[in-house]
Amino acid sequence: MNKGGYIGLQILGMVATVVFAQAAIRTLFDHASVQLWGALGWVPGGWIGRLAVLVVLTAAGVVLAGWAHDRWSHRDQEPTG
Repeated sequence: MNKGGYIGLQILGMVATVVFAQAAIRTLFDHASVQLWGALGWVPGGWIGRLAVLVVLTAAGVVLAGWAHDRWSHRDQEPTG
């Protein structure tokens, strides 16, 4: 993958982290509100289930951004052959 691909994945991971973390924090304070336009209404478990999905999606965004950053940072150190 080229430099632009890794940067794009890093941006996608950061945006996902911000959006899902904000929704998770808002869910903590307002249990009855509908976050992300009701996109998580299908999740079983009520409030706890929705919160768990938001936390997992936040963590996935962090992992994606970190992975893309590491791959892009270390691409110059890898031998080409």
